[in-house]
Amino acid sequence: MSETTYMMACPRAGAEPKVPMNFQSLNSSVSMQQQTILIVEDDPQLRVLLGRRLQEHGFKTVPAQSAPEAWRVLDEVPVDLVLLDVMLPGTSGLDICRTIRRDSTVPIIMLSARTEETDRVLGLELGADDYVPKPFSTKELIARVRAVLRRREPDWLQPSNLQGLLRFAGWSLDLRKHELTSPKGARVELSGAEYGLLVVLLDNPQRVIGRERLLELSRTRLGDASDRSIDVLVSRLRRKFAQDEGGTALIRTMRGTGYMFAAAVERL
Repeated sequence: MSETTYMMACPRAGAEPKVPMNFQSLNSSVSMQQQTILIVEDDPQLRVLLGRRLQEHGFKTVPAQSAPEAWRVLDEVPVDLVLLDVMLPGTSGLDICRTIRRDSTVPIIMLSARTEETDRVLGLELGADDYVPKPFSTKELIARVRAVLRRREPDWLQPSNLQGLLRFAGWSLDLRKHELTSPKGARVELSGAEYGLLVVLLDNPQRVIGRERLLELSRTRLGDASDRSIDVLVSRLRRKFAQDEGGTALIRTMRGTGYMFAAAVERL
């Protein structure tokens, strides 16, 4: 089989998990250890191909062809990243993504033969860290997998300037734990892509940054720089900042240019 594939789907019923899913701790996986990737794909040839290629690059893979199988794996196996086909039989990949995001920030990369911008935006809105259209090169996919996993490396593997605590407008971001805390002390969950973008904004406070530069700096390779990936991530961050009065004004849109983080940032 070649290293590309095309869409497939044949509806079939699926059930959501009945017990908490077993995800890896954000700090439990390190580059020198074998990381586990769950491949949720109903095309058997593509599923085998992806598993083989990922294993050749040092990853451990666990296959699933439907939602019930995915729930079983997630309940039993610690997973570092999920490759999730959108057009699954029964419960769709989008519904699986939505359910996972209720319980975890485990990285999710969506795979789909549907290339319309609205589909990519919906996947990102639901919390996916990346969205890869089919057909794709397995080399590119593996590069994207590594990019997403790099954002989840523990603090002792991160550059020294990405360690510590950042404070702004009553909020705080712990760079060691990847934890965002509101002015009221509530912990706010962040996906890998959201965290990556927020770190870039906080590293460049009160400075206008263009979308292409944001894509480059945050390593959120979510399609072409002309698509709405950065806009979607900014929207998601604004909704989370909206927990506090005035929080939505922290990230300003600079018309025709990009975005600016408006508050002063203190590094501790």
